[in-house]
Amino acid sequence: MYWSLTKYTLFISLIILSFSCAPQEKDEGQTYIVCTTGMIKDAVENIVGDKVKVDALMGPGVDPHLYKATQGDLKKLQQADIIVYNGLFLEGKMGDVLQKLDHKKMVIAMAELLPKKAFINNTEFQGAFDPHIWFDVNLWKDAVQLLKEELIKTDSINKTLYTKNADKYSLQLDSLHKEVKNQISLIPKSKRVLVTAHDAFAYFGRAYGVDVRGLQGISTLSEFGLRDVSNLVDFIVENEIPAIYTETSVSEKAIKAVLEGCRSKGHDVVIGGSLYSDAMGELGTFEGTYIGMVHSNVKKIVSGLRLDLKEEKND
Repeated sequence: MYWSLTKYTLFISLIILSFSCAPQEKDEGQTYIVCTTGMIKDAVENIVGDKVKVDALMGPGVDPHLYKATQGDLKKLQQADIIVYNGLFLEGKMGDVLQKLDHKKMVIAMAELLPKKAFINNTEFQGAFDPHIWFDVNLWKDAVQLLKEELIKTDSINKTLYTKNADKYSLQLDSLHKEVKNQISLIPKSKRVLVTAHDAFAYFGRAYGVDVRGLQGISTLSEFGLRDVSNLVDFIVENEIPAIYTETSVSEKAIKAVLEGCRSKGHDVVIGGSLYSDAMGELGTFEGTYIGMVHSNVKKIVSGLRLDLKEEKND
């Protein structure tokens, strides 16, 4: 199912060789930045504006934990002047490739710009730190500002523009952070429990006072069994949780098994919606932006967990 060590080593060697031999194909005079995820691309674009060409390797619905680079990706990485990725092992095996490319060009691990004290520790995950930092809007804002400083190092001519853009975006993120807190406060404290397919929302839980339960671990590579499903079902039933959530980048099969388990015990839980976890919405939509992604998630969470809203619908 996964590459053998020998094949993977050969793969990395071929990538590095291609950087030494293949010609660069990019517009003359225009900086080209390649990002791994849509969230990072959105952050970069809010900093650089239209001064720079920016691409993302992973689109809507793509799981970065499982992602394998394509030939098209390798061409983009070859042509890039700067590569920005999340780090903290979010990109799985691709992280090794990106670290090796650091010897050829500027490669930035956006999450790893933050101080270690900001991270949530989880010893069950490779590297121990939870990589899903974007679900704490304040923490994401800090990462954006640090990323701005890194980009200025390579393009000091546009320092004023990048600083202005990043500061403007930070104000929008401040407003978003406050809005998320206000919306979550509408949910009764006893019902602020978010049950999802995998454990991607720990930063969200810490920042906004939500108890987060994921069937799978931090990475979707984590295995889960019948006991995990059974334990989660018991928790949902005992705490009378009204809604649980699927994710756009993770299979619905496991959460639907939890749903059926709850119903078999007489608890009428519903799917509150499909949350954007490791990928944003479709390009060109509001949900295809970081701010829109967070807005959409919070709206679904509040709607699903507020019992009074359910009662109003039933009346």
